[in-house]
Amino acid sequence: MQDKISDILKRNHLSITEARKKILGLFWESGNAMAHGDIEQKSSDEFDRVTIYRTLQTFVEKGIIHTIPTADNSVRYALCKDECGAGHHHDDHVHFICDDCGTTYCIDEVSVPKVKLPKGFKAEQTDLVISGTCNKCEQ
Repeated sequence: MQDKISDILKRNHLSITEARKKILGLFWESGNAMAHGDIEQKSSDEFDRVTIYRTLQTFVEKGIIHTIPTADNSVRYALCKDECGAGHHHDDHVHFICDDCGTTYCIDEVSVPKVKLPKGFKAEQTDLVISGTCNKCEQ
């Protein structure tokens, strides 16, 4: 896994720092979206809030992770697909937030529908977030 993480950082022309390796590793291990607070908690106080925030912002800018808005106006972050790049996110899939366990899932199998906007409007990003009960909590 460490080789894959280093490759992602190199491919995006980023220095390989302990903070970047650790934070990217947390996303890799989790497989789900995480909030800034989740990352703070899981990094065992190794890095301060500012380092985590700057690392997340850099990863978003480089197309390594993408943001997911939530109903409480906070943001969660999830790994991007391989075809994302700096300034070009291609994460036009549905996000699902479980009301029971709080887990956020990227549902890659379901695309965000195209929305026809009035003349003179140009969409840059469309987010579709669905809340409900996930398949793990439903059982």
